[in-house]
Amino acid sequence: MTTTANPTAAQTIPHPPKRVPILGDVLGMDRKRPNQRTLWQFSQLGPLYRRTFIGGVHLTFAGSADLMREAIDEKTWQRHFARPYEKLRVIAGDGLFTAANDSTEWKRGHEALIQGFVPAAMADYHDAFVSVADQTAQWLGQGRTVSDTAAMMGDAALEAIGLAGFGYSVGAFTDRASERAPFADALTRVFAYAQESAIPVLGKMTGGKRARQNERDIEFMKSQVFEVIEARRQTGQRYPDLLDRMLHPTDGRPALPDDNIAEQVLTLFIAGHETTGNLLAFVTHFLANDPELAARVRAEAAALTTNGRIAYEDVAKLEVTDAVISEALRLWPTAPGFFRAARQDTTLGGYPIAAGEWVLVLLLAVHRDPSAWGPDADEFRPDRWLGGFKPKPWTYRPFGTGPRSCIGQTFALHEAKLLIASLVRDYELTGNGALDVEENLTLRPANLEIGFRRIG
Repeated sequence: MTTTANPTAAQTIPHPPKRVPILGDVLGMDRKRPNQRTLWQFSQLGPLYRRTFIGGVHLTFAGSADLMREAIDEKTWQRHFARPYEKLRVIAGDGLFTAANDSTEWKRGHEALIQGFVPAAMADYHDAFVSVADQTAQWLGQGRTVSDTAAMMGDAALEAIGLAGFGYSVGAFTDRASERAPFADALTRVFAYAQESAIPVLGKMTGGKRARQNERDIEFMKSQVFEVIEARRQTGQRYPDLLDRMLHPTDGRPALPDDNIAEQVLTLFIAGHETTGNLLAFVTHFLANDPELAARVRAEAAALTTNGRIAYEDVAKLEVTDAVISEALRLWPTAPGFFRAARQDTTLGGYPIAAGEWVLVLLLAVHRDPSAWGPDADEFRPDRWLGGFKPKPWTYRPFGTGPRSCIGQTFALHEAKLLIASLVRDYELTGNGALDVEENLTLRPANLEIGFRRIG
């Protein structure tokens, strides 16, 4: 994909064909898989296009590395608080993900949490991640075929956040066979509702039954979080986790108010479990369908295992595993894009953009741009990441951009590398080659069936 060459101010941003009078560009939209539809639409209209709806509502999409290079310039563009975020705000309030740009609440929360993601903190959480890997292996036993691997990996990620973030097990791996943890089910439904109800025009078709379920899910999630906080306050016990850092700041700042602590807790559950779980599922899919690559990951992990576990300091040495994860994030970034708003009158791809107008930078397209990634941009090739390769910042941004980029990036990657390396070391994976990707604000493998057979 390349940026449209030198359009004049008189030209308008391309739009899909067959615009409907009054309603606008409603034809060809996909409620279930809007981002994958947008990826296809780029192939028809070029890397920048717009849908316009009744009332002059615009949805503008950018899908090339050149366009992202322009849109991540913080002097001209900033994070846009989009409709899906508004839908999640009712759950997470002024948490890091849903607080307004440069708000006092965001700054306080960021300052309170930033020390929870430094290397020393990762070392504190490592035992919790090892415990989750062990729990996953115990659940798999000598082997089983998992019919929904994304659900299993989502439960593992949820348990990792519960233990490393709050010293609290959510019971993701109980004797409930294939059932997911209720908290995870609620999170998935909330994500789906937020996405579908946020789509202009089509969102109004989301029924009242779904809305009532969404309210019940939010009430349940909040009650679970408050139970965690209350239990910690009653016991007074200290833990090497994120919640302890919020309750007992070490930098002289006052602790966050209890309601904001709860919002931060929910934010970390919401933002951390779905994306990491989906990443783990995508990686598992690729490894299950490439036995030679899986063997390389297995050999690397086995060489770094001592007394049945991989030590904290050895996770950074998992280079092949890291390459597989990076390549999975490139082809299927679990957060498929991010919204940017113009701080001032400007241009994008040569087209005029007025101050306040916004655009969705679709990473799903940018990460597949042949001008940035070569003619094999659509192929899964982890070896492109080896040998010291570092992508340009305008070609690869799976954790967002600017001051509002994902604060938990190191948490997610450390957790993912350890869990994947541990599972592939101990299990042979088999898959059927098929990959169907569904969307609930994030990208997620649907009904991904993977066989796990214990080695030895």
